Amino acid sequence: MIVAGLSTVVEWYDFTLYLYLATVLSRVFFGGGDNAMLATLAGFAVSYLMRPLGALCFGHLGDRFGRRYMLLASMLLMTLAMLATAMLPTFDSIGASAGVLLLLLRCLMAFSVGGEYTGVVAYLLETAPARRRGLVTSLASAASEVGALLAVALSALTVAVLSTAQLDGWGWRIPFFVGAALAGAILLARSTMHESPEFERQQAAGTVPTSPIRDTWRYHRGAVARTFAISALGSITYYVGITYVPAFLGSAGEVGESEALWLSTVAAVAVIVVTPLAGALSDRIGRRPVLIALALLSALLPLSMFSLMAGGNTWLIGSAAVVLACLAGGVSAVAAPATAEQFPGEGRLSGLALGVTMATAFFGGATPLLAELLVRHTGWAAVPGAMIAVVALLVLPVMWTLRETRPPR
Repeated sequence: MIVAGLSTVVEWYDFTLYLYLATVLSRVFFGGGDNAMLATLAGFAVSYLMRPLGALCFGHLGDRFGRRYMLLASMLLMTLAMLATAMLPTFDSIGASAGVLLLLLRCLMAFSVGGEYTGVVAYLLETAPARRRGLVTSLASAASEVGALLAVALSALTVAVLSTAQLDGWGWRIPFFVGAALAGAILLARSTMHESPEFERQQAAGTVPTSPIRDTWRYHRGAVARTFAISALGSITYYVGITYVPAFLGSAGEVGESEALWLSTVAAVAVIVVTPLAGALSDRIGRRPVLIALALLSALLPLSMFSLMAGGNTWLIGSAAVVLACLAGGVSAVAAPATAEQFPGEGRLSGLALGVTMATAFFGGATPLLAELLVRHTGWAAVPGAMIAVVALLVLPVMWTLRETRPPR
């Protein structure tokens, strides 16, 4: 379980690094300017279309041949894609082709992450004591935020220490080389992991599915729909409420690149603290009541938080960013066990692929770009908060009618 959690740290460090360095990458790979930032965010959104495909491919592998082999394959792909990104030529060297190559490697990373997160969630759920499934499985979300924290902290340090010329010339490569080295180390550690007890049970009972995706879609469509709804709220609170915030603050001109990244670092720490607490709370009172409360808070708080961040006061900006981060961390923590528990062990990864990653593709990768466009065209700084509120209201009926999946205490 420790190896699985640490693996998620590295996977999400590698994946979120792109968005935290969005302003730098827009200059290095797309020539700079407002359209360059839009192109960078568009690349992030387009790469997300690969996540469902990766989740389905790796999910089939995990359900058919074992969780361990799937987790090894996803980490190997991420290691290679990260190393190649660190060695890319820039816009000054080969022109627009640099942006195309960056986008292609982003698609490979998204393909890898599509199977990574759902695989770790399933592995942790299947190895955890029944009474602690919420806490243990929520550690996948906490570990992913540790990875995001490393990404934003190293990005902030790199931006603060180097001049703009140094940063654009070679400094941007440092965080990517670090990510490739970490991924390679975790790949070696992951080779020591044991197979999930649940998959071993299926092998012993002869119930390993031969067509897990087809069977899941045929017999568990309702579970897929519920998983989609839960993950939709988790995705938009995370990608608009956390990862988009540095770009939002930079575009609004309220704080500089370095300050925005440090604020995101503080928000990431808040998520790491809140996530296991929310997971443990769901073990005690149930997944359903915690999800209902978080959906209500998501409908009420984000509008005012984004308005505060546009006000220019550093303390208010920091406080609002922390509130949004805690909200997103709570949703992600409870969503991890709640979605995995919607499915039986046979076909669990395929079910998560169909529900979780489809929701992430719709409400994750494209939402930072959509939020940026809406802010620019409407002039209303609270638009990102309104986006979160609308999704929260839409999924609230699903949370209200959700069947409790917490094992009896």
